[in-house]
Amino acid sequence: MLDKILQWDRETFVYLNSLGIEEYDLFWSTVTKFPPWIPLFALIISLFFIKFSKREALFMILTLLAMVFFVSTFTDLTKNVVARLRPNNDEELNTLIRILRSPSGFSFFSGHASSSFSVVTFVVLFLRHKFKWVYLFYIWPILFAMSRIYVGVHFPVDVIVGALVGIFSAWLFCKLYGLLISPYLKSNHHV
Repeated sequence: MLDKILQWDRETFVYLNSLGIEEYDLFWSTVTKFPPWIPLFALIISLFFIKFSKREALFMILTLLAMVFFVSTFTDLTKNVVARLRPNNDEELNTLIRILRSPSGFSFFSGHASSSFSVVTFVVLFLRHKFKWVYLFYIWPILFAMSRIYVGVHFPVDVIVGALVGIFSAWLFCKLYGLLISPYLKSNHHV
């Protein structure tokens, strides 16, 4: 079963990566980096402060940062345990694919997918009742994760598992916030 999944993963990666068109290389090479997304982070932080008290917004952002630390640590540990070569470093594949980036670390699972899906899911869980359009933020992790296949550094399964880890982590940290931090803020608010 695992062999079939890995075969599908490699074949799907080669197919999707080969769809790349040189005219779009700059776009995908830019989308795959963090700095172009900084205005989105600024907007997210602003929305927390607009819709919640300063204390609540601050604790939500601190929880978000703790989650990002957890997700990136878990991702790095998993990459080192699984030790799957990235497509760009796989000698059987790297002559068949388009490579726009050449990181040296391991592939499984995508840190871009896990971190971006965790951040956006966290934001959506807290702001979905305040802004109906907040789901549009999912454009970022979808593009961000897709870019990793386009530039030749992640397999589809890396991206899918990364997205699922990110979504689950956001759900977990929202639950922890509701159990541990929210009651504390409410009890101190009435003092």
